[in-house]
Order: sequence, then C-alpha cells, then structure tokens
Amino acid sequence: MSTTVVTCQSSSCVNGKPPSKLECPTCNKLGIKGSYFCTQDCFKAGWKTHKVVHDIASRQPLLDDPNINQDGTFNPFGTFRFTGSLRPKYPLSPKREVPAHIQRPDYVEDGQPRSEIRRAGQPPQILNKEEQEKMRTVCRLAREILDIAAAAVKPGVTTDEIDEIVHNETIKRNAYPSPLNYRGYPKSVCTSVNEVICHGIPDQRKLQEGDIINIDVSAYHDGFHADLNETYPVGRVDDDHMKVMRAARHSLDAAIAICKPGALFRDIGKAIEPVARQAGCAVVRTYCGHGVNQLFHGAPNVPHYAKNRAIGTMKPGMTFTIEPMVNLGSNWDLVHWPDDWTAATVDGKPSAQFEETLLITETGVEILTAGKRRADLYDD
Repeated sequence: MSTTVVTCQSSSCVNGKPPSKLECPTCNKLGIKGSYFCTQDCFKAGWKTHKVVHDIASRQPLLDDPNINQDGTFNPFGTFRFTGSLRPKYPLSPKREVPAHIQRPDYVEDGQPRSEIRRAGQPPQILNKEEQEKMRTVCRLAREILDIAAAAVKPGVTTDEIDEIVHNETIKRNAYPSPLNYRGYPKSVCTSVNEVICHGIPDQRKLQEGDIINIDVSAYHDGFHADLNETYPVGRVDDDHMKVMRAARHSLDAAIAICKPGALFRDIGKAIEPVARQAGCAVVRTYCGHGVNQLFHGAPNVPHYAKNRAIGTMKPGMTFTIEPMVNLGSNWDLVHWPDDWTAATVDGKPSAQFEETLLITETGVEILTAGKRRADLYDD
C-alpha cells in the first residue's frame, strides 16, 4: 500500500520540491489540506498568493464557499467582476523544470529581459543568412510543438495538461519555453479560452464542448525565439465562435499578403481591419505584433488596426510577428483579470487570434511558422 507524499507547494522552491512537512498553520486551522513547504523561506516566498486561500476560506465554511469547489480547486478572485462566464481554477500546478543543459534566455532567473531593455528604441534587426537559418529551425520546432498540443484539444482536457504537453515537447527539442518566467509569467504556454483575448494562464479548468481555445507557443533554441498561435474549436462550436475564428485567420492572411521589401508596417493594420469589420468583429488595439529573433519581443511594433502611427518599412532579413486579436462585435477594448496577465473582452463575447512569424526575403515574405491549411477556417 502506497502513501501520499506531499511535495513543497511553493512555486519558487529552489530545493527541487522535496517531500515536505512544514504545514501552514492557518490552513490547518481552516481545514485546508496539503499546504506543506520544505522551508520557512519557501513558505514566505509565496505568501502573497498563498494567503488568498485563507481570505476565501475564512469568509464561510469551506464547502459552502461558492469560490471553492468540491475537488479543492478555487477561484482566487472571488470579488472580481468577470465579464463573461469563464472563471480561473486554482491552484496552479508547480513551476515546471527545465533541464540544466538547455540554453536559456537572459530573463529566466528574475524575469527581466535585459537584452530587450538594452535594445529599446533601436531599429529592427537585419538577420544574416546564418541567423535566418537558425530562425527557420526554431520556427519549425515551434510549429511541431503547437500541432502536438492542438491534437490534445478535446472536452475534459485541462489547460494545465496542455501546458504540460507544450513544456515537455519543447524540452524534447532541446529548446526552452520562452514564456516561462518572462516578466514573471508562471507557465510555458498561454491558453486563452472563449472571451479571453490573450495571455490566459493554464490552470485546472477542463475544456468544455463548444469552447474555443487559443494556444500561443513560443520557443527559444540556439539563441533565437519563435512565436506563433492558433485558435481551435473544442468539439462542435456555434456560429459566433466559428465566425470570430475565421475573421482572425482571414485578417492575418490579408496582412501577410502585403508583406514584401518596401512595404510599410503601418499598412498591416489597414489590411487587417476591413476584413474583421466585414465579419462583424473588432480588432484589439492594446497589443501588437513585434520583432522576434534573439529577442523575444523587439522592434518593429506591428499594430493591427488602421490609421496607426507605426514607423518603418520592411527590409530583407527582418523577422517579426503579425498576430491580430479579433473580438466578436464592435468593442475592441479589454479588461485584465487580477493575475495581471489574462486579458478578456469587456462584454464577455468571444475573441480569437492567429499568429505567424515572418521573414522578409529579397522578393517577398516567408512564413517561417507555416502549418497545414485548416479546412474549418475556409469555405473551399
């Protein structure tokens, strides 16, 4: 007969999450099970997040609290006015480990992308032939990872399970999952469901029939980053969810079609917005595409809406993303959840996004992250 071993619950444990016996006294008093830590330092390091559990549990008996579920998962933002029906399901799983032999970007230890900060305000980088080949390699790997994760999408699968798949497939390819601890982000992928526009944090919520989910994969290999995402249906979806997915994909296609040497970055939004509007959708203005190479995010900035003030022209050797986020209806604005990452539509309507990493060539554009054409997104 086996016994349950409880490992350190601190997401920032530096001791390898050993079996732990230091129990949180407040959790013990409130009847919350499993709150064990290996040292006082680990207990203190996660106090700000951990004490949310106390706040929720102390308001009324544990099983009667609507923010805490029978399976022990909970909504840590119980007083927050969500705009749609989606709710987070905590606790988050522990931070996933990356083997020591895998090359890491400069922000891994403390979350600060120093190389990006140093290059702020500088023009877009022009990659030489060798650097372009490295971008082709990492983009091919990232596409493989995304396709494997997408194959797991079905009702009953949690977004945390998708995060585990992405993490494991990334390290299998001797790559680092770029989102992990970038500016403190806690996971290896972004999973944005239904009304979540972007930067959704994988958790214990199970996907449901009729959901849509965006999976945003970024990988770092041999000194270069790749970045791409797609939105997928979970089982059968209604017409509105299909409409917003198609609008996002078709608007990205229209933007890619104008890319070539000499094209203006400000014209990308001019290509995207009419497609989205014709489909009865709005283009998010808060986030934009970006340069990607040795930097996860760099110049140029690539707005997705018309009448923007983006500067610069496309030149051979530039690599950047286009990633329009499209909301159903006329409202392009967003609201952030209290986790400071998850961005949702203000009216709770669904949102979809597609992203590719592009290389400007001497004669046009190469889609470095190109995948198979999805029949569900086109009429032909």
